[in-house]
Amino acid sequence: MTDYLMTPLAALPFPNIDPVALQVGPLAIHWYGLGYVVGILLGWWYARRLVSNERLWAGGKPAMTVTDLDDFVLWAAIGIVAGGRIGYILFYDLPRYIANPLDILAVWEGGMSFHGGLLGVTLAMLLFARKRGINAWSLFDTVSAVVPIGLGLVRVANFVNSELWGRVTDVPWAFVFPNGGPEPRHPSQLYEAALEGLVLFVVLRLLTHKGLKLKMPGFVAGAFVCGYGLSRIVVEFFREPDAHIGYLAGGWLTMGMVLSLPMVLVGVWAMLRARAAAR
Repeated sequence: MTDYLMTPLAALPFPNIDPVALQVGPLAIHWYGLGYVVGILLGWWYARRLVSNERLWAGGKPAMTVTDLDDFVLWAAIGIVAGGRIGYILFYDLPRYIANPLDILAVWEGGMSFHGGLLGVTLAMLLFARKRGINAWSLFDTVSAVVPIGLGLVRVANFVNSELWGRVTDVPWAFVFPNGGPEPRHPSQLYEAALEGLVLFVVLRLLTHKGLKLKMPGFVAGAFVCGYGLSRIVVEFFREPDAHIGYLAGGWLTMGMVLSLPMVLVGVWAMLRARAAAR
């Protein structure tokens, strides 16, 4: 009985934030969607600054123009949204969408996979780089340096939506999520926002501006992919797995870990390749 009475005191009150940021008639703008839009726009602005800074590039010559980036924004948006949605459907909840195909279009309800979005935007970058005659590795680097901005914003939106919450815990900063049951849980969305967003952005900023790694095509992209994979694996130990998937093995292995481990390996390979090519 004592433990039951103390449970509410061990958790922080969940902020009463409406998932709908703005509603005009039947049109509802969700924080989740705003996270993607603002993330893409801020990323575009920051990428333009990177390309405009000749000091960061080999020989003082950026690998692409600001106009190239302006034209790539639409390609990136399509790659992120289409890839993220298709990835979530295939990796996480295929039976549901086979049974209810119209739900595929309900992106505002959530259901986006980062790994799918990464594959989608990678394909967009490969096609765009080939079309414009840009070094694909340099385009990978530029886009990778800005991705943490959007990642951080979307993870905060996940928190506002009370989705992707963490495992049950007794830490003093736990929250009782509205749709997560009565137990206090890790705010794993905020852990991801901090690691995948803020920390990863700072690391990549140091690589681009202090280490001048944009002069080594592929290194920044490799650091991002490796850094994201490591961050996601760490957070998966605190995040509740999707109920319809659960743990894949041992009571700890999750689909997020399985999808992230290859990213770590590919990221390390990309950094080693970039170093070797620069010698």
